[in-house]
Amino acid sequence: MRRARHPVVLPLLLLLAGTGTVASAAPVGAAIATVHRASAATGRLDLAGLSFSYPRLNAAAWILLGVALIGTSAIAVALRAVLRQRGAYRQFLAGLEVAGRLSEDPSVLVISDPRPQAFCAGYLRPRVYISQAALNILGDAELRAVLAHEHHHRRVRDPLRLACGRVLSQALFFLPALRALFVRYSDLAELNADGAAVQAGVGGRSALASALLAFEASGGGISPERVDSLLGQAVSWRCPRWLISASLFALSSLTAVTWSASQMASARATFNVPFLSSQPCLAMLMLMPLLGCVAIFALFGGRASTRVAGLRR
Repeated sequence: MRRARHPVVLPLLLLLAGTGTVASAAPVGAAIATVHRASAATGRLDLAGLSFSYPRLNAAAWILLGVALIGTSAIAVALRAVLRQRGAYRQFLAGLEVAGRLSEDPSVLVISDPRPQAFCAGYLRPRVYISQAALNILGDAELRAVLAHEHHHRRVRDPLRLACGRVLSQALFFLPALRALFVRYSDLAELNADGAAVQAGVGGRSALASALLAFEASGGGISPERVDSLLGQAVSWRCPRWLISASLFALSSLTAVTWSASQMASARATFNVPFLSSQPCLAMLMLMPLLGCVAIFALFGGRASTRVAGLRR
């Protein structure tokens, strides 16, 4: 069994992810660079005896601002995805009940779980986990094949690679091909781990196939591609050419608009505090009572929440 390698998947994924990241950050930096501080040539508004100023932008600056909003949205989605994934990962690890180490392989942690499962978790230092239920249903050859599969994930740090790909496919939403390429790369990660287990000589295809059937009989699922690969059939995949073309068009359009607009964009603002006020001292005096109320609410609200948490403990 040879590993299922499609050389075009990873280069395309990295190319689109890298250029998409640069294309998202470029308009944000260009929009900031076009803003000039000025006490004059800005819009002014008189309200309740206070004079407020607001930025004055030309047409190119408005266009650049719209493109920068796309880049800002991509950055915000990426940060949100990273935080959510980190939180879910910590919650997942906290829910694992580690019963000990596997006697045959001390680097493998055994968890108390009624479901038969084996997986690799961890980003910088991934670990292999296997449930006690899986140990009860797997034979020696099947167990070695499963561990070889998971150790391959650990060696190449597949959890970290897949986490990065998942975040980028969510953040760069304007590149439709990125999600399809990430799904394909996830499938290839499993196929390559199967190939590594077979090549390790720990029972061959039969041991790995038997282990997969044991997991499937207990409620798991087997990818049809993995079955075909274990049977020695070639794994086919059709490159999403239309999605890649649409993604390249979106990248080129975003780059062209950013470059053209940044050449002619001009925005002027005073940068006074609070936001764009030309009389900051008076405005800050008006805001002091509101800020005091917020501080008191945060102080006593924090104490109340701590008390509730203490009662729960």
